[in-house]
Amino acid sequence: MISMKDGVLMVTSTAASGVPGGALSPLGQRLRVLLSSERVIGDLRRYFGTGLPPGGMPFTGSRFEHLAGGGDRPEIADRITAEDLVAVQTLSVTVPAPVALDILEGRLGVRLSGLLHAIPRDMDMVDADATVVADDSPADQAWRLLCEQHGVNWVIAGKVLARKRPRLLPVYDRVVRCAVGRPPSFWLALHAALREDDAALHRRLLELRQATGLPETVSALRVCDVAVWMNHRALGHACP
Repeated sequence: MISMKDGVLMVTSTAASGVPGGALSPLGQRLRVLLSSERVIGDLRRYFGTGLPPGGMPFTGSRFEHLAGGGDRPEIADRITAEDLVAVQTLSVTVPAPVALDILEGRLGVRLSGLLHAIPRDMDMVDADATVVADDSPADQAWRLLCEQHGVNWVIAGKVLARKRPRLLPVYDRVVRCAVGRPPSFWLALHAALREDDAALHRRLLELRQATGLPETVSALRVCDVAVWMNHRALGHACP
């Protein structure tokens, strides 16, 4: 239920949410509101190109998960390929050439492959234990390793890993951060939000995917990211 108390938006649940008092977490509240917007299905259709008029073009990011068969297909799930690096470019970021070469041909690629091997491939974030996305997990170690590379920031690192584990690790950039805030760990905060209230938020994302006409190969996390990004972008915010 969405209500106002002392001028503050409140979202409460009749089911256990994992938050004391049955209230949803701040991120869960914010996402519930954004995903209840009247424009959300239209935004998703515009982004992914479902139902566009003849000649209409989807956003290049609509190819992020699917380019070259996807980054999580079994034969390449534990190594970063040239196709993965191109896929990241569809989200308007680029891995610097020296880092890309080290990933494809050097020691960095070997180290990342070892960490990817330890990150579940066939698992949605909502079904994962919190330890899978916690500090010092293999996923967190891979993110930090990428961030240590010259010219690779937190946005680029996150998008590379989202390409390799699209069901488990979300895209998180400055626009999404501006829209939903800066929890100490976005991965853990999103994990909690997806699971509270008997996974109601995750179910909402699956409903939106179906209503938009998207295939099941588009992850719930990607539906969430795109819906939030499109909504915030339409508002014209200048995100830091």
